Amino acid sequence: METPGAGRSARLAAAAVVAALGLTACSGGGGRPPAASPAPSAIAPASSTPPAVSTAARLAATLTRTERAIRDPGTPARELPALGRAQQRAYRTIARQPSLLPEVLPLVPAGLRPVVRANVAAGVDLRRLSRPGPRLPPWRIVAPPPAAELLAAYHDAEAKLGVPWAYLAAINVVETRAGRIRGASPAGAKGPMQFLPSTFRRYGAGGDIDSPHDAILAAARMLRANGAPADMAGALFAYNHSRLYVRAVTAYAEQMRADQRAFLGYHQWQVYYGDTLLPEGYPARPARG
Repeated sequence: METPGAGRSARLAAAAVVAALGLTACSGGGGRPPAASPAPSAIAPASSTPPAVSTAARLAATLTRTERAIRDPGTPARELPALGRAQQRAYRTIARQPSLLPEVLPLVPAGLRPVVRANVAAGVDLRRLSRPGPRLPPWRIVAPPPAAELLAAYHDAEAKLGVPWAYLAAINVVETRAGRIRGASPAGAKGPMQFLPSTFRRYGAGGDIDSPHDAILAAARMLRANGAPADMAGALFAYNHSRLYVRAVTAYAEQMRADQRAFLGYHQWQVYYGDTLLPEGYPARPARG
């Protein structure tokens, strides 16, 4: 996800920020060619060097470890940042090179395969949507609100307006990585849910466009006005006129509806602009990632 996106409606210009996020790195090739087999030797000595672990095996091990730990209520909160970031890096790698997915899936436990498949599909869709510019954006990257605070805001909006909380969470994650991005998109969209000021005046009920709680409620009002919860696909398309966006947000939302703890992983995902990591504290410390 991850910068000026295609298909933004006139009312809401969030796709420019979608391109900023971590799933929009350049696509890789179709995998490494197989190494040539060594010539047979009748006197070849036995080697004590273990065979190299394949990229697919490393990715499968990382995703198995992180997905299980994030979903485990016994995982200490202090471990979540490292788990979420490792999870994100693994999904970024596969989104750049989707030919890895058929190699990774058989190495992941069967119960996690739908999760991995959905997250990779979302990453691929957002990468296709993204159009990173040649220069880094004039944003500030800050720490997001605590996960518990955001979850309370999502659930409050669902209780008041009937829009499923997980879709609000998915939009927040896709648009600004749960509020890490401070700054306007090229089209002028602002705040954690990326509203044009004119659109926020319509749905914000006099609130603050930069307030997570107010912006989440405004997003719920906009989705409700466009068919949610009965027609979530139609409501999401009104939010951002891109089928790729609709599919990606839906994929993330479905993971969180199945297990709320999935949000704790997404909450730790970092901001990437193309292949450049914009860490907390940016613009002071841009880095490659």
